[in-house]
Amino acid sequence: MNHTNQSNNDMAIINENMANFAGEFNMTKSGFDKNMPGHNSNHHMIFRQEPRTIKETNAGIGLPIDTRKEMALQLDDHQCALTVALHQYNKHHWLTEGAESFLSLHHLLEEHRNKTVEHIDMIGERVARLGGVPTAHPVTQHELSYIKHEVEGRYTMRDFIRNDLEHELKLQNMLRKTIDRAHALKDYGTSQVLQEVLVDREDLGYHLYSVLEDDTLVRGMDHLIDREGNIAKDGYIDSSNKLQ
Repeated sequence: MNHTNQSNNDMAIINENMANFAGEFNMTKSGFDKNMPGHNSNHHMIFRQEPRTIKETNAGIGLPIDTRKEMALQLDDHQCALTVALHQYNKHHWLTEGAESFLSLHHLLEEHRNKTVEHIDMIGERVARLGGVPTAHPVTQHELSYIKHEVEGRYTMRDFIRNDLEHELKLQNMLRKTIDRAHALKDYGTSQVLQEVLVDREDLGYHLYSVLEDDTLVRGMDHLIDREGNIAKDGYIDSSNKLQ
């Protein structure tokens, strides 16, 4: 498959998956649930508030409790999804290899990873400010996340980047839903936080899309060495650049 076909195939897979993306928030999952990981403990601790619930008073933000709860639950789903994205970025960062990937993609994915940590913190803090309890158990986070981690194992770098781009497009889709809802509820604080996150995620998605584009340095080397009628005429190039 040539590079143009690879790029088209990548986008066809992403578009198909996006068309099947339900994109639902977990609005009914609030409070303790014995079936959820991390919701049962034998530790002796002083209990103060159930998970994914809202303080009725003393939140310090003058929004109705119903608004604070709706926004906090959606925000919590976002931070769970971003945590799943972070775990996948970590894996891809560790496994970068190849002439075009080992250095350039290694650094690119590190930037994406760092920006994702920043966004998790921004959204988690907004949940707390609304009087909520952000989900922190890793298994529960994956359960609540509207994106899911890829299956374990090593795959091609194109597969890795395509999966990351699909995550970014789904994150953008869901962030826009909450931004629209926050405006409708006059929760402009949540809207401002998420708009800042959205602009950054759009940049990250664009970076990944650009990596998957059909132009490549490898194709340039193909032109020199592999193709019929090429400059090197399929010969061996020595250190002095003379054909043998």
